[in-house]
Amino acid sequence: MLLTNADLDHVLGLFLLREGAPLHIYATQAVFSVLETTLGLTRVLNSMCGTVCHEPPMDKLKPLLSSGNKGAGLSYRAIELPGQPPRFAPGSSGPHSVAYEFRDEQTGGKLLVAPDVAGLNEPFSKALAQADAVLFDGTFWAGDELSAIKPGAPSAEEIGHMTIQKESLPLLAGLRARQRIYIHINNTNPVLALGSAERRQVEAAGVVVGYDGLEFEL
Repeated sequence: MLLTNADLDHVLGLFLLREGAPLHIYATQAVFSVLETTLGLTRVLNSMCGTVCHEPPMDKLKPLLSSGNKGAGLSYRAIELPGQPPRFAPGSSGPHSVAYEFRDEQTGGKLLVAPDVAGLNEPFSKALAQADAVLFDGTFWAGDELSAIKPGAPSAEEIGHMTIQKESLPLLAGLRARQRIYIHINNTNPVLALGSAERRQVEAAGVVVGYDGLEFEL
């Protein structure tokens, strides 16, 4: 399991896997620290299935190895992104949000997975430009999406997400990647509605709204 951050919707599912084999968990030290001090993640799991913790490389691609060598043929690295720690762990330091870049060593194809993007930086922008497939943060269509439903709710920017409408759709539309796919889509996002004007804008730009069972080749 590769963790991009310590947000609850990214990590709580790990507790549901406690009855199986030891879990190989990949995350930055900052994320591990938050999860251990606030949720006792490895302490709980080590009393049941056990864990094997890995800190991903961030300087260059290295082989991805896991139980049963299921990662054979893949190289990977984490790319630090702008972002704040979770609201339940204010003040903690370190890389709290990362994207993952993968390379298929047989084909040379590159995949970039980034479900939690507050903004761009040079390493991430370079990886976007070189990727053959991009899975990108599609949480919100607009910045005021939550407050339109619940007055006083934080904006997309305050939560740490680029919006599709003004930021990520023009970005993805300009990439050379053959596959450009939105993931991590909030249930308030109108792109989930087939036939909506927002969905049509996304599809017209050549970007796919992710769905269960979606497959593609690098």
